[in-house]
Amino acid sequence: ISWRCCFLHLGGLRTALYNYIFAKKYGGSFILRLEDTDQSRLVPGAAQSIEDMLTWAGIPPDESPQRGGPVGPYLQSHRLDLYTSTAQQLIESGHAYYCFCSQRRLELLKKEALRAGQTPRYDNRCRHLQADQVQERLAQGLTHVIRFRLEEGVEPFQDMIFGWNRHEVAQVEGDPVIIKADGFPTYHLANIVDDHYMKISHVLRGSEWLISTSKHLLMYRALGWQPPTFGHLPLLMNKDGSKLSKRQGDIFIERFQRDGVLAEALLDIITNCGSGFNTNRVGRRIDELISEFNSSKITTHSALLDLDKLPEFNRIHLQQRIEDEDECNLLIKDLQGQIQTTYTEQMQDKEVLHEDYIRRVLHLRKGHISSLKELMSPVYSYLWVRPSFSSQQVAALTEEAQHIASLVLKLIEEQGEELAMERLSKDLKTLAKQTKATKYKDVMKLLRLALSGLQQGPSVVEMMVSLGPAEVSHRFQRLLLKHQ
Repeated sequence: ISWRCCFLHLGGLRTALYNYIFAKKYGGSFILRLEDTDQSRLVPGAAQSIEDMLTWAGIPPDESPQRGGPVGPYLQSHRLDLYTSTAQQLIESGHAYYCFCSQRRLELLKKEALRAGQTPRYDNRCRHLQADQVQERLAQGLTHVIRFRLEEGVEPFQDMIFGWNRHEVAQVEGDPVIIKADGFPTYHLANIVDDHYMKISHVLRGSEWLISTSKHLLMYRALGWQPPTFGHLPLLMNKDGSKLSKRQGDIFIERFQRDGVLAEALLDIITNCGSGFNTNRVGRRIDELISEFNSSKITTHSALLDLDKLPEFNRIHLQQRIEDEDECNLLIKDLQGQIQTTYTEQMQDKEVLHEDYIRRVLHLRKGHISSLKELMSPVYSYLWVRPSFSSQQVAALTEEAQHIASLVLKLIEEQGEELAMERLSKDLKTLAKQTKATKYKDVMKLLRLALSGLQQGPSVVEMMVSLGPAEVSHRFQRLLLKHQ
């Protein structure tokens, strides 16, 4: 895949993903090549970020600027000699020419075309210069570009997705620039040169390039090279059919990573809304995407992405991670860091950082939470710090707080070292019947208040099982002391 040096966004991730899946499905190599030849659009740090984000997403390139490989270099700015020599070859064979038109003249052409309601195009004026005129201008050191001579008679090509295609570009476009005035190549030249010398067999790219492919094939023909097989992927759009815009700011992969979105949830949602797979179910990981991939099933209509569904995808993939022992250990480490960062000041007991405790919390909450970050919200603070509540809050619920606290302490003592949901649930119902004037509902509210300081959250039974017998006893001892 060839990439301009800007930060990776959802559309780019999807294109990379299809290339990665295709390469892995058919035993090929996934090559990342970075386009850094447009000096005016270079974004500092973007090259490093693209590779980092692909690796984070679980689709690392086999060959790239960082990893190296047999057909490098993988940065286009390090391959300028190849582009220059190929452009010279095209000039010598009469398929390209020097163009000395000034920027001012090109602007005037554009303005005239727009005024006449036409599509702006270069009028190919310099293609008719005589050899001595060209030499004279070059000797004068005039600013120039190199343009490729478009010819009529484009041969149709078979796109993997859009089928037979052909665009008679010479009728609608002026001759394209292939080497700019600064000596750097344009996309059109750099990519065909790189694809040839890197022995690229298949190119999967966005459908916006479909119309340019005939132009590229004319260049392959002029150079006597065999082109790769092209597949143009339909665009990824917002759910209302509008274009995904980088200006939205929230489609960049680093933002999803920062917000606690799991990489596999992102890969799942951007393939689930599209096509190219034998089934279409939620919860697929990369190995399943590879095994279920079928390029003949990629359709030509746009993929409509509903990001409102992302939390649900994340919930499913988080549950899968929790159920995998190795993955769960990584989640525990992540959560340990988050707890220390969020609750350093308030933490009364380092036991909350214990692996077994966090593992128990994760297994009890799996399927209910969409991200680890949720466990850092106030609703779950009772898991990491002891809650505070007032005597007034207790008095509003019951006058039997002391009696109820004693009953709970006795019950916990009888439960043993581990609390079990089913038994505890039954025993709490029995406990509630032992009060004189407090209804079951208010007993549960009191228990919830003592355990979490809140009036909402997971069930009282789950809270108790999460916290464990020692901590539950500690919290009810506090309630007892408060109401002596």
